[in-house]
Amino acid sequence: MLMVLSSALAWQVQAWRYERQLAESDALQAQQRTAQAEALNDQLLAEHGRRQALEQRLHDSETRYFQELTDAQHTQARLRDRLATADLRLSVLVERDASCSTVPATPGTRGVDHGPVRARLDPAHARRIVAITDDGDRGLIALRACQAYVRALRP
Repeated sequence: MLMVLSSALAWQVQAWRYERQLAESDALQAQQRTAQAEALNDQLLAEHGRRQALEQRLHDSETRYFQELTDAQHTQARLRDRLATADLRLSVLVERDASCSTVPATPGTRGVDHGPVRARLDPAHARRIVAITDDGDRGLIALRACQAYVRALRP
């Protein structure tokens, strides 16, 4: 009987040890899962912060380029208005030809302007030139905006 009692007691002690080991193992696994969850949460928060910062930079960049585009459009509109009212005339430098003398041969009352010769452009041509430069300005602004966007996305 003593042997049965001693083996039952040994059996019970082994069961208690096994239960304690299982409890310790469960507690360790729970701590590991908690640590992993906290690390993942920290990583997600950091990623969220980076994403918000990127979105803010992109928003600021978009706002800046939109304002630049608006300013360029207003400038072009003012230029077109000034051309339409003849307040402003576009002209180009004309190259003097070889037979044209820079200094008059005889003094006269014609004037002493020896500066470059300029020719005024027809208003229709001036409007076309302004339209072309307007398109070019918009294209350059859009290109700078795209380049800034790509730079912002690059790590």
